[in-house]
Amino acid sequence: MYVCICNGVTDNDIRQAAEAGCRTMSELTMRTGAGASCGSCVELATQVLTEARAGRELPLPMFQQAA
Repeated sequence: MYVCICNGVTDNDIRQAAEAGCRTMSELTMRTGAGASCGSCVELATQVLTEARAGRELPLPMFQQAA
């Protein structure tokens, strides 16, 4: 699905950026161009980025208990 029509950025592009280490909307804009034009996609792009990062960062309860 296209998230940023202005720059042709898809949800898959955002997920790939998250896998490559992208953490913020500013970084996402630099890597993909999402949000750089009209800005109407920023909310959805942020949501997709957050979800992609959450899926990548697995909770490790053992480490939390050890701390």
